[in-house]
Amino acid sequence: MATQPALQPALLESDKDRIIQMAWEDRTPFEAIEMQFGLKEKDVIDFMRANSLPSSFRMWRKRMQSRKTKHSALRDRSVNRFKCSRQRDSGNKIAKR
Repeated sequence: MATQPALQPALLESDKDRIIQMAWEDRTPFEAIEMQFGLKEKDVIDFMRANSLPSSFRMWRKRMQSRKTKHSALRDRSVNRFKCSRQRDSGNKIAKR
């Protein structure tokens, strides 16, 4: 795997796993990742590039480009949570506040 980008803070392995999980979740906006881990959208993209297989990264980028729910400003105002109500608890600190 590639090295971490220079601006990325030191992360625990469990934090890396959680960032990847949040990045793949359709309802988790980039702003939630920034609030919890301090990574802006560009940093998340760099993180995913460094921590994914090239084919997985391309699939993730293609999927995220078509998701309005990944940006708080673009999502429907009726969506006021970071994850689906039917999704099991994933350890997201934000959802527990």
